[in-house]
Formats: sequence, C-alpha cells, structure tokens
Amino acid sequence: MNKFLKEFKERGYFYQCTDENELSEFMNNNGVNAYIGFDSTAPSLHVGSLMQIMCLRLLQKHGHRPIVLLGGGTTRIGDPSGKEETRKILSEEEIKSNIENIKKVFEIFLKSDDKNLKPIFVNNNDWLGKLNYINFLRDIGKHFTINKMLSFDSVKIRLEREQSLSYMEFNYMILQAYDFLELNKKNNCSLQIGGSDQWGNIVNGVELIKRYSGKKTFGLTTPLLTTSSGTKMGKTEDGAIWLDKKMLKSYDYWQFWRNTDDKDVIKFLKMFTDIELSEIEKVKNENINDLKILLADHTTTMLHGKDAADKAKETAINIFNKGIIGDEIPHFKIKDIDLNKKLNIIELILVTKLFKSKSDVRRAIKDKGIKVNNMILKDDKLIVNKDLFKDQKCKISFGKKKHAIIEID
Repeated sequence: MNKFLKEFKERGYFYQCTDENELSEFMNNNGVNAYIGFDSTAPSLHVGSLMQIMCLRLLQKHGHRPIVLLGGGTTRIGDPSGKEETRKILSEEEIKSNIENIKKVFEIFLKSDDKNLKPIFVNNNDWLGKLNYINFLRDIGKHFTINKMLSFDSVKIRLEREQSLSYMEFNYMILQAYDFLELNKKNNCSLQIGGSDQWGNIVNGVELIKRYSGKKTFGLTTPLLTTSSGTKMGKTEDGAIWLDKKMLKSYDYWQFWRNTDDKDVIKFLKMFTDIELSEIEKVKNENINDLKILLADHTTTMLHGKDAADKAKETAINIFNKGIIGDEIPHFKIKDIDLNKKLNIIELILVTKLFKSKSDVRRAIKDKGIKVNNMILKDDKLIVNKDLFKDQKCKISFGKKKHAIIEID
C-alpha cells in the first residue's frame, strides 16, 4: 500500500475511496496535487475542520502538494450536506474578509520550505463568478441527471423531512463537481478529499472529469468525527473552538485538549498531532493525565507556537496547584461607578461570560459550583462592593477548570 494511504488509515482518517488500489498505485508513481474545499462562512475555521487540515499536512509529509480551495463562490450558495436549513447569505465584504483570515490558519499548518510542496490557494469565485448560465447548463449540466441528484443524502434527507431545499442549494453539488474539473485542468489536481458527507459531491466530480476529458481522478473521504460522548467535534457548551488566537486564547485552546475524554486521547493523538505512530504506541499505556498534557502541548504548539503552549501549561499548573492566576486567564473590566449601584453578585458573574443566563448562575451557586476569590459562593443575593476586590481584582471560578478575573477600571 502507498505510504500516504497507509498512514492515512492508521491515523484514523480513512472512510471511503473511489478506487483505493488504483489510487495507491497512482500515488506510488506520481507526486499528487490534492484538494480540500473550505467554505468561508465564518471569520475562522474551528477544530471541526482540523482533521481535514491534518490530512493536507500528511500529504505534504509524504511528498504530495495540497491545494486549499477557499469557497468564495460556493459560500454565496451554501452546501446542503448535513444542514437542516438554508445557510445565511453573506455580503461580498464579509466573504472576502473571512477568506483572508482563514488563509492565515493554513499558512501556519501547511508551512513548507520546499517550493514544490507549498500549498496552492485558490478561490472558486475566480471561475464560478464568471460563469455564463446558458453555457454552463449546456457544457456541464448535461452530465448530471435529476434522478441521480435526488438520490444523494444531502438532498434526499431534506426532502424526506419535508425541510425546505432551495434551487440554489440544489445546484451546489454541480458547482463542487465543476470545482474539481477546473482544478484538474488548471492545477493538475487528481484527488479530492472531504468528509464522508461530501461523498456524493466528490463522486460527481470524479465522474464529471471522466465524461468531460476522459482523465482518471480519485475521491477520498474521512469519517465524520464525534467525541466519545457523541458531541460534534469542535463544539462545546461555551461555543466553537476557533483556530484563531484573536477569537480564542492559547490557554483556552490548550485547556480544550487537556479536557479530552479519556476514551478519546489516543485517537486524538493519532489524528491531531505529528507524533509518530510508533511513539504513540510506546506511551499509550502511560498515565492518562500525562497523555492529555502531551496532546494539549502538541496541538497548541502546532497552532500557537511552543512559547504559547508552555505558557498555557504553566498557567494551568499555577491555577490548579498554586492558586495563582496569570495573564492567560480571561480578564474583564468593570467601571468604578458601577460598584456604587448596588450591583448583585449574579450580574457581576455574568460579566465573565462563564454563564449564559442568570438562572444558570443561580443553579451553579445552589450546587456550590462557584467560587469568588477561592471561597465558595453561597448567597445569590450578595451585593457587590469594593471589599470583594483585592488589589482591584476579583477572581471568579466555576468548577476547577473555568476561571476569570474582573478588574476595576
């Protein structure tokens, strides 16, 4: 088996392939250009996209070149795969800004000194934005049948649930297939990788290229990843785990990985770090907390750098072992004048954004889950005054892992 495909499987990335044996032989004999598409619906990607990024990183490791397609065109439409409603339409300015920010994430993960392995960045609006509708229907649309389009899960599930599916979304699979065709013509791209929910779209692209030019191309998918608790990867009760330090501090990123469920640690070490599989095999039976720290250190170093990872770990040790709070913990400010307005403790705690509502705070107080300056808070009717602030600062803690500092401005 091809070395890339072998490691791709061993790290848990493999789900389906259009022709595994032929792809293996093809990659043994050729340096392959392979692409993954990322629509630009937010200012950053989150951890839910990290497995796809690691797949491109693995391509580089084995001497193949990643193509990053940033969907400036398809973002305007919205992929119906796995969605229950139509995507919000973004403005041209929002999409452009999102693309610029997301590109920075790939420049971190896919950095290479080899010019032949540096990622190729493409924006599908460069060709989709210039399409002539009549010509497109004649040249590309003729290769698709409504019968087959209706058979794909992205369409079928929405229709079975009687959920609205716009004609705009219905066209998405044709546009994604056309993306593959364009990349095959312009960038010699012969492989598309995507999540398992993209299988139908990817197969469409492989078949379109075969009908259009007779060339052989391949599709490869990864499993849809959930944690052992069944939650979608990258989503937490507190929101998305962003791959952007402006949107999520390195400490919070480190802590996210440190809090990995015991059952997921080895799996995540394989999927989300560059640690050699032989090394993971050697340490897999070591203390689970040490393995979680290993995971957090490697993932944070990859995105934020070693200094940030070391600082995040030091902050965590200081908090849990010494009760010391560092700069990595979120800091919030409150004006001096607000303390003279008989501010209730619940209103003060909401400033930290550790909770979404007053009722959430009350429940946590009742369960003795909140500490103020390391003391359990028992009174939800407490009126805040300056005595609560030591050196102009007040520490709010929820459980052992969530902390914030409120300062008097």
